Amino acid sequence: MTNHQVHALATAAERYGDGHLGITSRGNAELRGIGEACGTGLAELLRHTALLPSEQHERIRNIVATPLAGLDDRGHGHTPAWVRALDALLCGQDWTAALSGRFLFVLDDGRGDVAGLGGDVTLLAQAGDTALVRVGPSTLRVAAGDAPRAALAAARAFLDTAAAAGNGAWRVRELPPGHPVDLAGALALAGIPATPAAPPDAHSAAPAPGIVASPDGTYALIVAPVLGRVGAPALHALAGPRDEVRITPWRQFVIPGFDERAAHERLRELEDAGFVTGPGSPWTGVGACTGRPGCAKALADVRRDALPGRGPLPVYWSGCERRCGHPHGDWVDVTATPDGHYTVAVRGARERHVPVAEDGLAAAVATARSAGP
Repeated sequence: MTNHQVHALATAAERYGDGHLGITSRGNAELRGIGEACGTGLAELLRHTALLPSEQHERIRNIVATPLAGLDDRGHGHTPAWVRALDALLCGQDWTAALSGRFLFVLDDGRGDVAGLGGDVTLLAQAGDTALVRVGPSTLRVAAGDAPRAALAAARAFLDTAAAAGNGAWRVRELPPGHPVDLAGALALAGIPATPAAPPDAHSAAPAPGIVASPDGTYALIVAPVLGRVGAPALHALAGPRDEVRITPWRQFVIPGFDERAAHERLRELEDAGFVTGPGSPWTGVGACTGRPGCAKALADVRRDALPGRGPLPVYWSGCERRCGHPHGDWVDVTATPDGHYTVAVRGARERHVPVAEDGLAAAVATARSAGP
């Protein structure tokens, strides 16, 4: 986002919502508490700041990209251009509006940090000006310049496959057996040369809050609002010197373009504003869904109940068994139950439940976070 767009979202939260902005596990910005009569004014504000480029396509502009692409010495440099190109392609076709709001494009700069976030179509930048395209079990190599068009072609092939399957699949993993997406055929039809490739190395790893040195001699800041929710005044404080603020799928903000002294000064200011600014914060790795009263399905006010703490595993507090927005990989699952209590479990490679003694929720969460999978 530009600084102007950041300020616009803060204004929207104050004027039309509950005064806060929520950040989701897809790096989306979420406004809640919007009154019934506020839709027109909010839409006009978003259009005016280019945050609503296409009403027809807004629900399907689901693109997650490596948040530090181009801001450190890792990865390859194609991802920012891919984001802009793919978004333009999605908004430029009528048929793309048939994709579900759950369908996810993941654009990884080659380091593998977002490739493990469960994308339906994943692009992974590679050396030699090439890219891997992954859809389900199929992985093909294309020229880096063809990657956005390849992602679009893969999405169209999914829609064709889903229609043939007839089961109402919204995502690739929901397709029934015997109905794979023909990625090779889709790329050939689009005139995109492709060769077979091994599946990419994929993992999910949030960058640590703090200061990151950039190759051009500047510095970027990584900060996070506690539990992914930030008030409008703190949101205004995010505006940076490069007129750019990135949102990560780990509910963080990345602000590039500082010199070293200014980076340390701004980091202290953002800490005073309530942001998590370093890996030592007890709120690092702690997340929660909306919970009560913002979600009608929630069984508890998880944001009130969530506890700070430390441990190698992230912990996520869920208001119901849907567990909306939970992390990928290994994580600690704290879920509200209808009887007013919580269950604690470790999810991931080796799942297990952790017993919760009477008045021992904090201890159970701490045990689960520290033990690992």
